[in-house]
Amino acid sequence: MKITLDKNEFLSAVQTAERFTPGRLNTSAALQGVYINVKDDAIDIRATDLNVHCHIVIPGKIDEPGGQIFESKRVLEFLQLLQNGNIDLEEKDGTLKISQGNTKGAFPTLPTEEYPLPPVLKGTKQNLKTDLFIKNMPRLLFSASNDDARPVLTGVNFVANESVLTLVATDGFRLSVTKEKTMKDFSSMIVPAAFLREVMKICKGKKTTDFIYSPEEKMVMFGTEEIKLYSRLIEGEFPPYERVVPEEKKTVVKVRKDDLMRNTKLISIFARDFSNVVLYNFTSEGLILSPKKEANEDNTTKQEIQIEGPDIKVAFNYRYVIDFLNNISTEEVVVELLRPDAPVLFKSPKDDTFFHIIMPVRIQEG
Repeated sequence: MKITLDKNEFLSAVQTAERFTPGRLNTSAALQGVYINVKDDAIDIRATDLNVHCHIVIPGKIDEPGGQIFESKRVLEFLQLLQNGNIDLEEKDGTLKISQGNTKGAFPTLPTEEYPLPPVLKGTKQNLKTDLFIKNMPRLLFSASNDDARPVLTGVNFVANESVLTLVATDGFRLSVTKEKTMKDFSSMIVPAAFLREVMKICKGKKTTDFIYSPEEKMVMFGTEEIKLYSRLIEGEFPPYERVVPEEKKTVVKVRKDDLMRNTKLISIFARDFSNVVLYNFTSEGLILSPKKEANEDNTTKQEIQIEGPDIKVAFNYRYVIDFLNNISTEEVVVELLRPDAPVLFKSPKDDTFFHIIMPVRIQEG
């Protein structure tokens, strides 16, 4: 293998690929590295943790084809200290040599024969507008679980129903749901949330992305001309989220998002001593926030609201409220409440394609 390519192009590709190597030591040393495969007409950079595969194509001058696996961390350190411009890469006798002017570096490599490439997906390639991800994923992904004890909750549930695609994420304490009209042929599936975060990154600045769903391989692929990401789907049954969506309400409140964010952060300073629980007292006089079981009334704040229905007091883990507010782009928020122990629904007054539910914390006062 012998090639010449732009240092920054190679650096960016290796940085991206490194994110898809296993986070812990694996029995296969090859999986710990990044695979460079040079063909007659393309330079491929690959990485995988066996569940997710990353394939990047970068330009360059190809003198000799070939391929090797290299450990990325030291290579990245070396590349970051080189000047902008072209670099030369050559593989010889199990060593990857990188040179630029008077600077040379040699890095050990592994053979590529046992490197696991993603399967060829048997499915129809579709071209999707990236709006689906840029708009909806930030409103969903924060609700997905990080706990592998229940794998289905670490994903986003794609529910296809005629021309409507419903996307659902939950960790058992909160729930995000979006609905989009689509003419594309989607199938119901659970896609890992961590993978969708990476898909969002490659969608930035792009109007469309390629998409393939392969039921035989139980995998999906999202990709652009430069990068393709493959992921195994999560197997299992997603919990029936409809059961926690309130069918009725007694109190409806409209609040300014920025005020609610600021006031929640203010009271969170004191709520950290009380398991991060903040009391939200919705009254005809306004919304009063205070920490749980505060002995005095010094640590409170109040904001104006529009309210219909009886006064009601509920308690939330303030982190869930802040996560929700951080991921919506609306000036006002509508809050629908039934009882202090019932799921509370949050939504935008101007967008009926999305809603969020937070389970309140049960408290005993007095």
